[in-house]
Parts: sequence; structure tokens; C-alpha cells
Amino acid sequence: MRGDYKLRRAAAGPSAPLDMALRRPPRLRLCARLPDFVLLLLFRGCLIGAVNLKSSNRTPVVQEFESVELSCIITDSQTSDPRIEWKKIQDDQTTYVFFDNKIQGDLAGRAEILGKTSLKIWNVTRRDSALYRCEVVARNDRKEIDEIVIELTVQVKPVTPVCRVPKAVPVGKMATLYCQESEGHPRPHYSWYRNDVPLPTDSRANPRFRNSSFHLNSETGTLVFTAVHKDDSGQYYCIASNDAGSARCEEQEMEVYDLNIGGIIGGVLVVLAVLALITLGICCAYRRGYFINNKQDGESYKNPGKPDGVNYIRTDEEGDFRHKSSFVI
Repeated sequence: MRGDYKLRRAAAGPSAPLDMALRRPPRLRLCARLPDFVLLLLFRGCLIGAVNLKSSNRTPVVQEFESVELSCIITDSQTSDPRIEWKKIQDDQTTYVFFDNKIQGDLAGRAEILGKTSLKIWNVTRRDSALYRCEVVARNDRKEIDEIVIELTVQVKPVTPVCRVPKAVPVGKMATLYCQESEGHPRPHYSWYRNDVPLPTDSRANPRFRNSSFHLNSETGTLVFTAVHKDDSGQYYCIASNDAGSARCEEQEMEVYDLNIGGIIGGVLVVLAVLALITLGICCAYRRGYFINNKQDGESYKNPGKPDGVNYIRTDEEGDFRHKSSFVI
């Protein structure tokens, strides 16, 4: 290279600038001016012999009990018979779905391979929601292995939710209405209706409900009244819904009633009067001796009866009587 530099320097002359002597040869300048499409062809030629995969849909969504195709397509490969494997990744566990040219695991009997690499599943269930990895091994390619991951989502329609509505609540008290559903996937959102009118998530957000004070949690299904009003009486029901469908519970009535303060006070006074009369009666009975015990501690003041077999003391009269009787005899 040092000899080439001297020849270029001599050809340029002693007065020529140094950069002229260092210019690239005309052959290199010609290559730099090649059209872009030629360079693209050269670049693509470098990729020949490398297996590559693509998918028409990497996030398919299907409803339960329908069928779905997990797309996995080989775009470039020189191997005529590559090895195809499908794996299922769920709850941090990886299991085979297609291996050794056979459907494996819980998909056996309801899945098949389409177009050499794609996977079709019939009658999908909620347990099929998972990540599926398509792996291709092409032994004759310079890049032998490629893979893509497809996320399958199986939607499940909600079932009839369980609703709990208090039957009667006094004015001004707090009341909570519950709505729960455990089958739907993805998790359903909840909405409450009163007399077929949908309730907002916050009563303050709608002037139509200015007389109410409630808050609805659409994720948990709870409808909480901080202080019920007479206008809150009515027929209530809840609807659970997601992308797969919706379901509702039966209507239940909630009655809001007024508290009778006068009646409550009167009832309390009557109870107090009855307790006073009972106490007075007990005191009078005690004073009259109904509750006094006649027995005293120790010996009784009454003479005991004459027990059998007791010898009596003979008096003088008894002696005289016996004496006279013996004399007469």
C-alpha cells in the first residue's frame, strides 16, 4: 500500500493537494453509485438460506366453544421438510402441543396442523387461553431456527349474577347492594338499574339523581347508598357484561320507610310504665309478708310432737289412781 501511495503521489505531481492523491480508485467510486435496487438485491442475497416466520394475527380473540387458527407461516427457507413444534406457555409452565408430528396434551383430538405449520383448535375452552410458541428447525439453512409467539384469548360470556338487595331500609340509613359473577372472562363490568333506569357511577354526576347519595363500583358490582331517601325506593337489578355478552339478575324491591319518632317514644314510655307497675307490685307483696320465710335458724319455737317409744314421768295423780285401783281389786 505504501508503494501505491507513492505512485499516486507521483502521478498527481508535486504541486497537487494531498487529498487528490488519496482519492479512491475509479472502480470504487463506480460501485458507490450503483442503484439502490441493486444493493437491495445484494442484501437480500445475504438472507437466502435463513428460515423466517411470520403470523397473520399474533393476538387472536375467540369466544368459548368456537374454533380458531393460530397462524404460523414460513417465509424463507431452503429446507424442504423442516421440523415443526408447537408449545403452550401457561402459568409459567411450558408443555408440548405438537411434537413428533402428533398433537399432544389436552388438545389431542380437537386440533390439527394446517399448511404445514399453522395450528387450528376446535371447540376452544377458557383453559386454552395462553401463549403458544411456533418453533421451526431448518437443518439446511444457514440460520436453522426461528420462532414466533401467539397470545390466544378465549372470551367467556357471564352467567346470571347473584344480587343481594335489602328489602326495607329506614330513611337516612346506609344501604349496600351487591352483584357478583365469577364465570365471565375477561372479568365483567357491572351496572345497576332502578325501575329500568340505569344508575350512574356517582349520583352527583347526574342532576336526575340529585335527591340520592350513592356510588357504584362497576368493577366489584357494589352499589352503596350513604343515606337513603324516599326516592330511592324501587325495583333494582344488575347486569354483568364483557366483550362476550351479558347477563342480568332478577328484580328485587327495596323499600325506604320513615321512622315514627312519636311512636317510638310512646312505646318506650309504655315499657317504662309496665316496669314501674311490676316493681311496685313486688314491693307491696314483700311488705305483706308473702316473701317472708317462717322458719328460723336453729330450733323452732314450737314444741315438737311426742315421738313414739318415749317414757313419760308419772305424776302424783297417776300414782294415786293406780293405788286406788289396786285397792278395789
